[in-house]
Amino acid sequence: MQDESSSLPDPNDRATQEEEFSIELRTRDRERKLIRKIDSTLKTIDSGDYGYCEECGVDIGIRRLEARPTATLCIDCKTLAEIKEKQTGG
Repeated sequence: MQDESSSLPDPNDRATQEEEFSIELRTRDRERKLIRKIDSTLKTIDSGDYGYCEECGVDIGIRRLEARPTATLCIDCKTLAEIKEKQTGG
């Protein structure tokens, strides 16, 4: 990305370039987070704990794991966590 940075004379071109850089940075950040989740999931598979909720210990459920193999919470605990997150705003 640094190689692409240049001083473009047109403000619209600069704005477009900045937006493209921003999108690229967000994409890379998401990829890094996903890689960490995948690594963590592989460790839980190795330890034999894969498929169990980290909060309550029940089976996460095959349909949820098929949709999101890196899930660490059952649907009930995830729903509760999302409600709490909305209430606290973070």
